[in-house]
Order: sequence, then structure tokens, then C-alpha cells
Amino acid sequence: MSLVPHDPIEKLNKIRHEFDRLFSEFLVPISIEPRFGKIQVDVHETEEEVIAICDVPGVEKKEDIHISVDHNRLIISGQVNQDKEIHEDDLFTRERFAGEFYRMVTLPSPISEKDIKATYKNGVLNIRMKKVKENRKSAIDIEFES
Repeated sequence: MSLVPHDPIEKLNKIRHEFDRLFSEFLVPISIEPRFGKIQVDVHETEEEVIAICDVPGVEKKEDIHISVDHNRLIISGQVNQDKEIHEDDLFTRERFAGEFYRMVTLPSPISEKDIKATYKNGVLNIRMKKVKENRKSAIDIEFES
């Protein structure tokens, strides 16, 4: 059994998501989104690595995405720039996200922070993180003094 750090922010995000879903289905759609955009992330693991696949459409250059790992948490942040050719006065509907985004995900297994590879193609960020080999249980000899 592995211990995973408690993440109260993630639980609050789940509650917020449920409230958004409830209000969008039954009442007038409302959202209590934070000022940052939230990207969608799928995380799965194999025997060798943990893999995160993130939808981040609209990123134009490498410097617009930042990835870090801190205490078994993957942190993805960055910025999606607005189309500067369209003026606010000319907009009829805006549904595509533009601005800063931030996402923190607790990882299911310990990883090597030195062996992380990230690729971005067609709006999808793929992050592959090698797992740390856990020490196997071993017996410890006890010196018994009488």
C-alpha cells in the first residue's frame, strides 16, 4: 500500500465541477471558475512509467508551457494567447480559452524527477515520467543484547 499526499484542492475542484454540472443541467448555466483556465489531464501508469496526456490547444511556442514535479505532484502551467486579429467589439461568441492555465495532479507512483520527457503535438501535451524502483522488503537482522 503506497501513501499518497492528501490534496484538499483537488477535492474542492471535484466539488466545484459537480456544482457546475448540476447548475448547467438543471438551472441557468453558471460557473465559479478561478481566474486561471483548467486543462484536461488523463494520467495512467505502466510498469515502467507514469504518463500524463493533456489537452492544451492553442499553445504557439515552447516557452508558453511550464512543467515541474514537486513532492509527487505534476504541475503544468502556461499561457494561450488570444487571436490578435479579432477585436473584442467584433466578437459575437467566445468559447475558446485564452489566457493563463494551471493544473496540479497528484501522481499515482513515485517518479524520477530527472527522467521526464514531454512532447507537444497537435494541441496535445504528452508527459512520460520514469518510475522510481521501490526498494523491495528485506529482513533486518537485530542484534539482541542480554
